[in-house]
Amino acid sequence: MNPDFIFDSDTDYETKMRKVFSYQYEKLMPFRVFCNELGISPNKVEKGDAVPLLPVEAFRDAEISSISPEKDMLRFRSSGTTGMKRSAHYVPDPELYRKSLHKGLHTFYPVHEFVILAYTPGYNENPESSLIWMLNELISTDETGLSRFLVPGEPISPMALDAIKASNKRILLFGAAFGLIDLAEKFPVSLPSDSIIMETGGMKTHRREMSRDELHKTLASAFTLDPSQVHSEYGMTEMLSQAYADGTGWFRCPGWLKISVRNPQNPLEEVPAGKEGLIGIIDLANVHSCSFILTGDKGVQKEDGRFQVMGRFVPENLRGCNFLIDRD
Repeated sequence: MNPDFIFDSDTDYETKMRKVFSYQYEKLMPFRVFCNELGISPNKVEKGDAVPLLPVEAFRDAEISSISPEKDMLRFRSSGTTGMKRSAHYVPDPELYRKSLHKGLHTFYPVHEFVILAYTPGYNENPESSLIWMLNELISTDETGLSRFLVPGEPISPMALDAIKASNKRILLFGAAFGLIDLAEKFPVSLPSDSIIMETGGMKTHRREMSRDELHKTLASAFTLDPSQVHSEYGMTEMLSQAYADGTGWFRCPGWLKISVRNPQNPLEEVPAGKEGLIGIIDLANVHSCSFILTGDKGVQKEDGRFQVMGRFVPENLRGCNFLIDRD
């Protein structure tokens, strides 16, 4: 299957979704077994919302790939402590990920205007981190050569800031939430007033709980920006697409990514707009793995499709969690 059709604006989403569902039902054994257990197959699905969402834990427990994984195949692994079984996402077509990344980011940001400064302590030690791969890809496309990874535990260089100002580019400070908090607390600095901070959610090594609102206010204060200039990215090891939220906190998706909020007691059922539930994902860029994923994240959605991430789902207390999401 040539996956480029997922970016075709002349083909409606439902048609693209059905094509991917049929392909993955045929080629992806764990997904087909899952669907069959629920009595659902492509010829029984009338709308995309009825496609079963495979629990994200399947990426930890089985090979979720329609193409037999090979030794030299690009593979992303989630972070984890020693001895912990980690999720694995096989990517036989890196070019598809590049297209999804660049097209998705360009949907919401004039990327050519920015120099990217990446701060990712805790992820640098994971050579199979999807976040590190993504940032390396973005940095490599900056023709100014000014985009770079910042050295963990060191301040942002004044010389680097001066060089960026002289280039007439804006700064996009991109990093894991609690790494950015460490940077803010140890090395606060005034960034140019047109800068944007992009946080990617929490880290498993975080020192304390913090709401997203508190996080954004803390980062804005440390870098002398308005809180509206602290944005968020939603992604994970098991996704090849990302959603982005501006200062309002509501995430938006590119055209090939769809989010729905599901009933935790019956994930085949969407909950009404405004009601909390489990975040479900249909990421058509996951052509060669599984596009239909039920996450462990709690969220709420507006009628126009925008959504908020409200932390990790805690079955015994759906309303009581305001942690930041984990980004592997």
